[in-house]
Amino acid sequence: MPQTVPGFDRLTVEPDKLGGQPCIRGYRFSVEHLLELLAAGWTFEQIHTDFPFIEPEDVQQVLGYAAALAHRELYVPLKEPA
Repeated sequence: MPQTVPGFDRLTVEPDKLGGQPCIRGYRFSVEHLLELLAAGWTFEQIHTDFPFIEPEDVQQVLGYAAALAHRELYVPLKEPA
């Protein structure tokens, strides 16, 4: 039985599915895959044509999840200009 990612009811995790990576609503379609498509410039319409189970709410939650991870995990120190 998939567990939802806390705060993201459309993102699920199952230890035996895709190595425990967060997925979209129990499908064998990872959050990472959807982010890669979006980063490559795919529109929702293109994604939905190839993967009709993907819904706009899935994209919204994946982007929110990525923002939450970036906010908590990634800090890039900036050097002062010389």
